Amino acid sequence: MPKQQRTMRIEQRSQLAAVQQLEHRSDEELEAETRFKAAAQAILGQRAAQRYDGKAARAHFQRALAASRPQERLQLRRMADAALAYAERRPDDYAKAAQRLGLEAPTGRQLLGMKFIGLIAPPSSAGIVPRLRGILLGFLLVIAIFALGMGIVEAISLPFGGFDWQLALFWGFVLVLIALGVLIFLGRRRQKRAQQQGAAQPAARPR
Repeated sequence: MPKQQRTMRIEQRSQLAAVQQLEHRSDEELEAETRFKAAAQAILGQRAAQRYDGKAARAHFQRALAASRPQERLQLRRMADAALAYAERRPDDYAKAAQRLGLEAPTGRQLLGMKFIGLIAPPSSAGIVPRLRGILLGFLLVIAIFALGMGIVEAISLPFGGFDWQLALFWGFVLVLIALGVLIFLGRRRQKRAQQQGAAQPAARPR
C-alpha cells in the first residue's frame, strides 16, 4: 500500500477519535479548537441540542460540516439529524436518526417523555398557540405537583394528629423540591451517559 494512502487513513481515524478526546473540554476550549475543529463543533452541537437549543445546534453542525473532510460528512450529518430532532422535540424523527447513526434505539418511555416535553416546552419554531398551550399545561402541572406533595404530607401526618394547611403546604413544598432535585440529578447522569455514547459512536463506526 502506498505511504500516502496509509497516512490518509491514519489521519481519518484520528479525526473520528478526536470526538472522544475533546468531549471533556469546556465550551470555551472547544470554540478555540483549531486542529480538530469539526469534532469540536460537533460536540458543541450535541451540547446545544441537550439544552434544547436547536438554533445553536444547527449553527455548530454547519460549522462542523464546513471544517470536515468529505469522508466524514455523512456521519456528521447523521449526528446533526439526531441532535436536531432531539432539540426540536421530534421523537419519531429522533428514533429514526438514532438508528441510522447506529445508536441504541430509544425506549417507548423515553419517546413518551420527549413528547411530553414537547407539549410543555415546544420549540420556538412551533408558533404562538403551542407555546401558550405549553405555558398553561406547565402551570397546571405545577399546581398538580404541589397538591400531590401536600396530599402525601397530610397522609404521613395523620397518625400524628395531622398538620394544619399552612404546615402541610410548607412540607409539601419541601418534598417537591427534594423530589425535583433527585430527578434533576438522575437526569443529568443519564444525559451524560447519552452524550458519551453519542460521542463514542462516530469513532467506533466510521463510514
